[in-house]
Amino acid sequence: MLTTKAPHAFTKLSPAKPSVVYDTYWRFAAERQAIFFRRFSGQTFPWTQDPILVDYKFTNAYRASDRGSQYLIRSVIYEGSQTTDEVLFRVLLFKLFNRIETWELLVREIGQPTWREFSVQRYGAVLGRELARGIPIYSAAYIMPPGPKGTPGARKHESHLRLLETMMQDGLANRVGFAKNMRTVFEILKSYPTIGDFLAYQYTTDINYSELTHFTEMEFVVPGPGARNGLRKCFRDLGGLSEPDILRLVADRQELEFGRLGLHFRTLWGRRLQLIDCQNLFCEVDKYSRVAHPEIAGPSHRKRIKQHFRPNDQTIAYWYPPKWGINDRVAAYPTFS
Repeated sequence: MLTTKAPHAFTKLSPAKPSVVYDTYWRFAAERQAIFFRRFSGQTFPWTQDPILVDYKFTNAYRASDRGSQYLIRSVIYEGSQTTDEVLFRVLLFKLFNRIETWELLVREIGQPTWREFSVQRYGAVLGRELARGIPIYSAAYIMPPGPKGTPGARKHESHLRLLETMMQDGLANRVGFAKNMRTVFEILKSYPTIGDFLAYQYTTDINYSELTHFTEMEFVVPGPGARNGLRKCFRDLGGLSEPDILRLVADRQELEFGRLGLHFRTLWGRRLQLIDCQNLFCEVDKYSRVAHPEIAGPSHRKRIKQHFRPNDQTIAYWYPPKWGINDRVAAYPTFS
């Protein structure tokens, strides 16, 4: 377990008042990123001596390093036609289900998914047969709300496919392509039925991995439910600051905080933690602290971590959006294979 002690008072954090979990946030980030590099370089499990990190499943410090994001970037966004309509269609289709196996099922049964040849009925039939076999088509990472009401008796996946069709027919790709900032894309996505703040922000981030938009990930942030729980555990009082204000403050202070605690944090080949990463880390620390700090209850009052970690032997050929300019450094990084 990561060692913890009461955090020091910092004028720059005032009037927000951190709790003991605030230091755990930075220790967790440093050790989770160290695990990433140990695993990347070919070291064997368990990669850490922290029993909580060994036993339970936590996402990477950097969102783009997670298996699902890596698959989205390499095998969905940058594989296939790079026209605006086709890229957006693939991103949204993948993210509606957010499950690699579902995407690969569609590729096997239909071929490379394209908006030009999209059919709600055909795609729905493929997914319906998978459900009939008792195989899930949605990721367990987060719960997708039911799609908008449409044809009576339509199943959840069929409603989501119709929603995708509506979005594409609305000219969403052009609207996204002409957007001036991340907030505009977020608001456009949020205007569609069943897409709330959390999904709209996640989809905006995923679209921004492509060449459709070129926003910095330090531009805009929307904390999800898990991140809000983590924030409330890390701070006894926000001191009148908003949750996005705290997230920006934390992102801006990252080098200072790692240095204060004597932690060596290895960035993503020179890329600092972005707002989306800091947001995700608050969500993960909310989970981590259920075991590390059981005495500190967050708004959700959850006491257990549901998902245990099981090593996946399938290696990931890490590759990031080319516009980040880090792929040459990734390819040159030494491994112990």
